[in-house]
Amino acid sequence: MAAAKIRRNLVLKSLDIKETPTGAQVSFSMIFIKKDGERVFIPRAVSTGLPYSLSVNRLRGVLPIDVNGEKVGHVYPVCIDNILEYNSLEVLL
Repeated sequence: MAAAKIRRNLVLKSLDIKETPTGAQVSFSMIFIKKDGERVFIPRAVSTGLPYSLSVNRLRGVLPIDVNGEKVGHVYPVCIDNILEYNSLEVLL
């Protein structure tokens, strides 16, 4: 059975949505590759900002959270080219 897929532009659009109309944070799961080649799986995360231009550097900020929505780690700067899976969907160009 083929794995479900999603296009990268749709992933980036959904990462831009930070909260629902009711004010709740939008959480997601993600698998990506860090700059040093380490593969990282975050089972629950929210999108955050970074202290530099996201579009010029092609990065997005991802913050791991727990079940209650509290942060449990640090912000990961994720290169959009290194996103492998988003919500268990394989990311395509």
